[in-house]
Amino acid sequence: MSARPAPTAATRRLRAIALVCAVLAAGLAAGLLAEAVILDGFDTMDLVRSSLIFVTTAWLAWGAALAFTGLPPARRRAPPEMVLPQPRSVILVPICNEDPVETFARIAAMDASVQAAGVEADFAILSDTRDALAAKRERDAFVRLLETTGGTGRIFYRRREDNRGRKAGNVEEFFRTSGAAYDLAVILDADSLMEGAAIRTMIARMQADPELGLLQTLPRIVAARSFFGRAMQFSAAFHGPVFTRGLARMQGVTGPFWGHNAIVRVRAFAQSCALPELKGRAPFGGHILSHDYVEAALLARNGWKVEVDGTIEGSYEEGPENVLAFAKRDRRWCQGNLQHARLLFAPGLAPWSRFVFLQGIFAYLVSLLWAGFLVASVVAAVTITEPDYFPDAYQLFPVFPDDRTRELTALALGIVGLLILPKFAILAEAALTGRARGFGGVFGALASVVTEIILTSILAPIMMLYQSRAVLQVLAGQDGGWPANARGEGRLTLGQSLRAGLWLTVTGVVTFGATLWFAPALAPWLLPVCLPMMLAPLIIAASSQPTGLAFFRVPEEGARPEVVAAYRAVRDRWTAPATADQGEARDVAA
Repeated sequence: MSARPAPTAATRRLRAIALVCAVLAAGLAAGLLAEAVILDGFDTMDLVRSSLIFVTTAWLAWGAALAFTGLPPARRRAPPEMVLPQPRSVILVPICNEDPVETFARIAAMDASVQAAGVEADFAILSDTRDALAAKRERDAFVRLLETTGGTGRIFYRRREDNRGRKAGNVEEFFRTSGAAYDLAVILDADSLMEGAAIRTMIARMQADPELGLLQTLPRIVAARSFFGRAMQFSAAFHGPVFTRGLARMQGVTGPFWGHNAIVRVRAFAQSCALPELKGRAPFGGHILSHDYVEAALLARNGWKVEVDGTIEGSYEEGPENVLAFAKRDRRWCQGNLQHARLLFAPGLAPWSRFVFLQGIFAYLVSLLWAGFLVASVVAAVTITEPDYFPDAYQLFPVFPDDRTRELTALALGIVGLLILPKFAILAEAALTGRARGFGGVFGALASVVTEIILTSILAPIMMLYQSRAVLQVLAGQDGGWPANARGEGRLTLGQSLRAGLWLTVTGVVTFGATLWFAPALAPWLLPVCLPMMLAPLIIAASSQPTGLAFFRVPEEGARPEVVAAYRAVRDRWTAPATADQGEARDVAA
């Protein structure tokens, strides 16, 4: 493969329309702001604010464009059937300091599902665990896994001595030493679960299109218990398919890779995706943290198609259960995405791959830009003077303050609309197509959407501070490394939240106090931003508590996926108190 995959005319047209709409929305927002302040005398600070509102609104409008692009339902096509003989396939499970019982129980469930679907595939557990005691627990769990599944010769465990490159290096090392034995590889995370039927469909898709180098599924979040976790689970299941459909239409054959729950063509991946170690020290040098975006770009550079298909059912993962766990993971993603600034002008990349890098960078910069806009607004309010060119402007135009308020209100409503309108449009789509039935019906889905909007609105200022701090840390040269995953991290006490979030409270109090002192007219505008900051520890603790099923219902709760039920059954059997009867029953089951 060498010729770069070209987007279709329809894909190019969608990209152009979305970009134009984003620019127009941003221009309108900047124009409204400029008109609102013009009689004060448009100065340097107003230019800064207009520029910031242009960029941030363009970002919001681009997200809305993805949603609206994904609204029209896709034409249903029968999935291809797997052709015999089956390609040599392996399912890779990279792990590092994971709970071996949880991880290996998932593999046992997937192994049974894969066999039931008639798929012939090996499992390779690729350990990067450094602690000797943790590695012993993994080996013990592996022995139990083989006993339970009868998987000797089909399920393998390898712990490498040199864990350079982290997960990407772990997979690369397997391809280098064992990849020649396989045609296709399904790449998972430690918390991934996939139905055998989904893997069978993915293999068939790869067989049907020899130019397809990578096929990404849309994982559904399962097992969420907290209010925060269930909100994420609902959003991923309800809004995710529409956004993913829009992404697939927009990106075409230069699609995304999210690092897991995807299938790759081994030859294509091995030839294209050897990642360099960036020159210099971390955070911008060293190993590439957000390796998945880069691997997708390298596949496209070598002429392979990279596609995402959100219609493949049976792909699952778990998500963070509280804001602190989410922010911890987000810090690593922030550093990884900002590293991509080093790759924007790498030779041979498709233009859309460069644009994807730019999107990933702005996904974090935009929080800092929003914070900058708020600071600039306070500074501008403090320095406002009557315009020299029209000293009696306030007397000659007594309606000016009302006009300014009206324009600023229109600006705020427009920005909020870019966040809320797509979600209600998705609600309408779910009601018309019948998809809402799995989410508690139309009214149940409506209640969940409204509750999720309220929660994300409250959390937005908190996440803005977390992401702004992460960006500033990276720009200051602080390496966040690759912290261990905190799977199963759930309920937080108020004390834990206070210790972790006191700086958020202090920031909110100082910001609102300074606004009241220097620019009291802006205080009502900043209260919805500063109040969540001031109450952050309480919000973080409260949202981490378990919740009932009144909100955020998802289809998997009405009909639990077989592979999820099987995983929980294996896990519960393995963690039950050991008795002679249970040991005998386990031997019989094996």
